[in-house]
Amino acid sequence: MEKPRVDSKAPGECCGCTACESICPKDAITMQPDALGFLYPHIDEEKCINCGLCMKVCAFSPSYNTPHNFQVPLAYGARHKNEEEVESSRSGAAFIAISDYILEHGGVVYGAGYASCSEIVHKRATTKAERDEFKGSKYVQSKLGDTFKQIKQDLSEGRSVLFSGTPCQNAGLSAYIGEKLRSQLFLIDIVCHGVPSPYIWRDYLAYLQKQNASKIVKVNFRDKQIWGWKAHKESYVLDNGKKLLSDGFTDLFYKHIMLRESCGSCPYTNLRRPGDITIADFWGWERTKNTINEDNKGLSLVLCNTPKGAELFQSCSTDLNFFSVRVEDCLQPNLMHPSALDPRTKKFIKDYQRKGFAFVYTKYRKRTSKEKALKAYSNFKKVIKKILNRK
Repeated sequence: MEKPRVDSKAPGECCGCTACESICPKDAITMQPDALGFLYPHIDEEKCINCGLCMKVCAFSPSYNTPHNFQVPLAYGARHKNEEEVESSRSGAAFIAISDYILEHGGVVYGAGYASCSEIVHKRATTKAERDEFKGSKYVQSKLGDTFKQIKQDLSEGRSVLFSGTPCQNAGLSAYIGEKLRSQLFLIDIVCHGVPSPYIWRDYLAYLQKQNASKIVKVNFRDKQIWGWKAHKESYVLDNGKKLLSDGFTDLFYKHIMLRESCGSCPYTNLRRPGDITIADFWGWERTKNTINEDNKGLSLVLCNTPKGAELFQSCSTDLNFFSVRVEDCLQPNLMHPSALDPRTKKFIKDYQRKGFAFVYTKYRKRTSKEKALKAYSNFKKVIKKILNRK
């Protein structure tokens, strides 16, 4: 009797973490892109021996394994004491303090970097200079390639490894590595809103380059140097020296119209986190009555989910200004439920396949009547708040 295989799973049941590809003893699995560039496992029938390991290692399920987690995470607000690190990071640079500790003790750090401006990939860093490429948010699903195998090799050779990525990438890596090598693997997951399409990002950059008749040489998905930490707007540096400001990709992202299908049923959007540590922007920090972020430069939320994570955070805390908070004061939507996919997503994909990026970019950027009403209500609330603050 044949065992179930990962290629029998529906698209919404696969997060593309590569655990199945990495564990296959015959290299029978390769990750192939769909219409939006999201990778899914493809099995070579001639190589497959029907061992079932691909299904066994798959952690994209509500029953994912977290045997070492605290019943409730230890929650902190944190900001790096070095202002330069804060200014060059997305939030409060907690990741820099944590990864510095690993590197300073001979460890290796893995995070999301760039193969080019249009392609986000996971990379390996053994120095702070290499690690600095991992700074900042990257709103595209990263390609992992052979990252899981590299990490297993590092661990087998006695190195400590810090991996940062989405919760599904963390869960997949943890399942692939197993308990035997897990002691020196430190996992950091992010509070993830969902992963946008690699192809839409690629085509969006090509669109901007064509409009400006110049190549984009640097991207910043959320430029807080210009707009501050709370804002979410993009900036691009062109090879002619010009800086381009935009919110086009951000607009599509927040419509949830180009997210991976599995993001709509993500099992990790709760407080039972796959990582030893969870990091995020600390939205709602005002409820803590702490003055650390009144300058709007950024603040990290840090959840220590396991004793190992708590120990690591305490080890690097000398580089941080931090304070303890109640979990209920730092809950965010994606710590409670998945992002709801736009009901027009399938239509968006069909339009993209048939008519190309420029067509869907123009068509779907237009605000619906509901979005217009919500925007008007939001602006109204801001006006009322300003009036009340003056009194």
